[in-house]
Amino acid sequence: MTEIRTREAREEDIESIREIFIESYGEDYPYRDFYDRDWLKRAIYGDHMVMVVAEDSSDGSLLGTGSVDLDIASHSDLVGELGRLAVHPDARGEGVGKAIMQHRLELIQGRLHTAIVDNRTVHSYSQRISRSFGLAPVGFLPLKHRFHTRESIATFARHFEPALKLRSNHPRVVPLVASVAQLAMSNLGMEPDVIVDESLHPYPADDDFELSELESEGMPGLLRIKRGRVRGRMVFGPMRLHYGFFKLRARQANYLVARRPDAPREAVAGALGFLHDPGERSIRIFELIAASDVAIRHLFHQLLERARTLGVEYMEVDVNAHGPRLQRTLLELGFLPAAYVPALAFHEVERLDAVKMVYLMVPPALGEVSLIDEVRPLFDLVMAGFRTRSVLPRVADEMEKLSIVQGLSDEQARRLASVLSIREVAPGEHLFHEGDRAEALYVLLEGSVEVRVSSGSPVGRVAVGGTVGERAMLSESSHSASVSTPTGTVVGVLTREDFRELTARRPDIAVILYRNLAMELGAKLRSVDGALDRLSSG
Repeated sequence: MTEIRTREAREEDIESIREIFIESYGEDYPYRDFYDRDWLKRAIYGDHMVMVVAEDSSDGSLLGTGSVDLDIASHSDLVGELGRLAVHPDARGEGVGKAIMQHRLELIQGRLHTAIVDNRTVHSYSQRISRSFGLAPVGFLPLKHRFHTRESIATFARHFEPALKLRSNHPRVVPLVASVAQLAMSNLGMEPDVIVDESLHPYPADDDFELSELESEGMPGLLRIKRGRVRGRMVFGPMRLHYGFFKLRARQANYLVARRPDAPREAVAGALGFLHDPGERSIRIFELIAASDVAIRHLFHQLLERARTLGVEYMEVDVNAHGPRLQRTLLELGFLPAAYVPALAFHEVERLDAVKMVYLMVPPALGEVSLIDEVRPLFDLVMAGFRTRSVLPRVADEMEKLSIVQGLSDEQARRLASVLSIREVAPGEHLFHEGDRAEALYVLLEGSVEVRVSSGSPVGRVAVGGTVGERAMLSESSHSASVSTPTGTVVGVLTREDFRELTARRPDIAVILYRNLAMELGAKLRSVDGALDRLSSG
């Protein structure tokens, strides 16, 4: 068994560190800086990175390396990422990864409040190491990085004194965020304390703005805006506007700036800071500055449009968990919650929780993932959101035909669509049989279905826009008829549990839904009575 010794990296280790990454990842490692000798030298001597190596104590050869990146958040946030772990293929299975993790944790004690680890999911090796050293899963980031292909990440976190003592309690979050938050906090051994907020509307849609990229002469106008910078931070990230124009450009950071067409050049409505990585085909949003509410939605929408032209595949933003309006706005734009990190950011005199929200511009086709048991519930929850996001455009396309959404506002209809899932039903398949317990109602998006009673005779047909299963759902009884599709169909599925939760949290939606379902049910009953009369008379 190799005797392993760990220590901080030195300049003479640079070639061996490069070799370890090349042997481990070939040319596909997304963090290309680790192949750059000059960058490695600056990292070893700089204060933004703590780099550790493991060596064979008998001959001094390097077996592996790992780092703590102190630049993943604003410097005052006291957050670090334990990442960039690579073990030489010849040394795997010798405990090198665990030795490096132990040394890194010892180095950051007293230096950080919150530690993050992004673990690969093509294997569970790093997940097991993270768990054994007290880090807990807080999220699943689908297709975050590019190796040979896009790979997903299991995000883990751990807190050090005094992170949780400084934490601002009872964040206000929207329902989709609440589910992820409750799982993440439970994994961390915390009592979930989020408050679900359905009362606030998203930021308004207003496209009467001119957009440009930040230039040095535009800095003063933005620096005068306090909201989002020095008070009410809505977005967290590794850069801040007050770092200065030249440091921002050196890090390849940019800002999308919004102004009213007739306003003076120095009169800025807001700006969105982002980092674009062409190699990773990703964008990370790191700061939102806004003089008022009106420019916020437009800035995010326009950045999404720009991302499409740049060939971006993945976007990520850390959102203040005390900001349900921005959470709701991003949900409507297509972002989904993928992780929840308590006490991530330091703002004023307390630490704030953050929601990692992700926008995928490619289909969520993950391939095989290898997960430890503790990650699986978060994976299921997060991926359910990405799989059902396709419901929104389907519902939007058929909005005028769907009886269930008549009378709902756009926001209310989107809220309803967010809890639907899509199901494709093959020709001849049954949605349910007479006597089955009602677990869901179904909204017809494509095709049609036949309704039959115990005699086996068809008593009705429901086409696109209609619903089936509403009587049993409303009365919480068994189905009184069988429903099948002769030619195949696509349905939106609203489960009993989701129906109850939605109507309990949104009485404004509940009133309209109950009315629409009652009208739909009344029309069906009249149709069925007529069909039964005809059958009996025949």
